[in-house]
Amino acid sequence: MEDKGSSTSTTASTQPLKVRKCPECGSERLMRDYETAEIACMECGIVIAAKLQDRGPEWRAFTDEQRAKRTRVGAPVTYTIHDKGLSTMIDWHDRDVYGKRLSPGQKAQVYRLRKWQRRIRVSDATERNLAFALSEISKIANTLSLPKNILETASVIYRKAVKERLIRGRSIQGVTAAAIYVACRQCLLPRTLEEIAQASRINKKEVGRSYRFLVKELGYFIPPLKPSQYITKFSNQLTMQGKVEEIAHKILATAKELRLTSGRGPTGIAAAASYIASVLTGERKTQREIAEIAQVTEVTIRNRYKELVEKLSFELSI
Repeated sequence: MEDKGSSTSTTASTQPLKVRKCPECGSERLMRDYETAEIACMECGIVIAAKLQDRGPEWRAFTDEQRAKRTRVGAPVTYTIHDKGLSTMIDWHDRDVYGKRLSPGQKAQVYRLRKWQRRIRVSDATERNLAFALSEISKIANTLSLPKNILETASVIYRKAVKERLIRGRSIQGVTAAAIYVACRQCLLPRTLEEIAQASRINKKEVGRSYRFLVKELGYFIPPLKPSQYITKFSNQLTMQGKVEEIAHKILATAKELRLTSGRGPTGIAAAASYIASVLTGERKTQREIAEIAQVTEVTIRNRYKELVEKLSFELSI
């Protein structure tokens, strides 16, 4: 490639992002070579800009997780804190930046600063509501061992409810539990309404009422639950082998083809499929054990079991 004139390169190198066409031939076919830090024309070969500056970070990241770990701009923004984690915190350790203990006068001053900092972070009623509600969401998520994406999604749902002024006249605990249930349904995580009601220590009817209210007012689309989503959960809680889970999935797939799952509760038919799979593999589990895990009655499992055995008897004999 030929470099015609240092003045053109110097002028264009100061604003390389604004270069849209070649100053010699007027072509818009430009090639940006970041290895040699040059911008060249693909028609006449002139080097339009040289010694480009890389304004990005000096590190490389290939996934979002690596990018979040290597960035040096502070903690990432999170919706699980009422101020999104952007405010500062005064540590409770009475030490300075060098690790030395503070004098009594400095301790009193830091104590007052820490007190006012805590008051300033929560300034109005909306922030107080958010601070309490998001802490309740975190408690329920920790009790149920929910992943972080469920926690973030539930926090966003509650923030939208606060923004739309849907919290008035309703208990904060009920709305937070409903937000977690909506997040679990949206992220296809198998959690029943009974589990969330027990973890939040609220009546199931109140959680269900708040759930229907949020879905209606916020216009969310909630995908229907599938029985196959509960198979893995039941297998893990019952400590069954992977072959049992595989056979249970095959039973559900065949039952779905024959339209035996329509109009049936997903937990009941998933529990019946797990029971049949455990019997076939010799790792027998009682109906009572599966009923306690699935939170359904033994009669429900027995009825679904009879339906599946009658319709899929030729499959089970194999």
